[in-house]
Amino acid sequence: MTSATWSLIATLLAVALPAPSSAGPPPAPVVVQGAMRLETERLVGRLGGVEVEQVGGWTFWHGSLDGYPVIVSKTLKGVANAAAATAVTALRHRPVAIINQGTAGGHDPSLHLYDIVLGASALSLGAFKSPYRAAGAGSNPLDWNPLDLLASEGSAGNDPRAQAVARFRPDEALLAAARSVKQTYTRGRVVEGVIGSSDVWNDELDLIARYHSEYGTSVEEMETAPAAQVAGLFGIPFLGVRVVSDNVTNGEPYDPRTGEACEDYVYEVVKAYVRTLKR
Repeated sequence: MTSATWSLIATLLAVALPAPSSAGPPPAPVVVQGAMRLETERLVGRLGGVEVEQVGGWTFWHGSLDGYPVIVSKTLKGVANAAAATAVTALRHRPVAIINQGTAGGHDPSLHLYDIVLGASALSLGAFKSPYRAAGAGSNPLDWNPLDLLASEGSAGNDPRAQAVARFRPDEALLAAARSVKQTYTRGRVVEGVIGSSDVWNDELDLIARYHSEYGTSVEEMETAPAAQVAGLFGIPFLGVRVVSDNVTNGEPYDPRTGEACEDYVYEVVKAYVRTLKR
């Protein structure tokens, strides 16, 4: 084979074969969760290069914000959906962090519509043990005792170590990012508090008062604590952010537009957090 032939082959191979990449794998995405369209649509509209992924009943919008990969996840409503959607994103997307955000009902009478609560902790309001009552004696949830289902390998109801409310703490870097952009939010206050989660919509003022006084709950909703629990089991940094959409303790009615206000604030939180990842 002549040198000219070898030269032609080398030229063809150089054109046909891709050059080795030195960029490395893409960075792990930030995942932002919301249960409903009114908690996700505005954020999705702010992502660049959006591609939609459907996994079962859960929707994931892949895009970018300030050049960094961000996924908006519609978890659907409730404890089971939030936990399942978090497990799906943990396994499929390997996120660097998860922010669960959306609307919530107030437990603290000093909180008003559009006030935002950063989850200094999230806790489960869905696991309790009721004391024995004879048939016909009725029921009183004010007497029920909380259960931490992760505190015991055995029967939680018979283990004194599990006789406590399950709390989930936020990631400090995410919380710091949220604090750093508080001044950008002008629709209400931004405070730190306790987000309570269960599949129960509570409008009983005595029960709400118990949760607020004994466990420190600021707001209640249905997704933060289960998402935080699953994220913790996967070792993924997590933060809950909730806006007060109604507050039965002070008579303020539901306003669905609060969801958009929360999305606007969380958009700033994500941008601030992404800046720390790019350093």
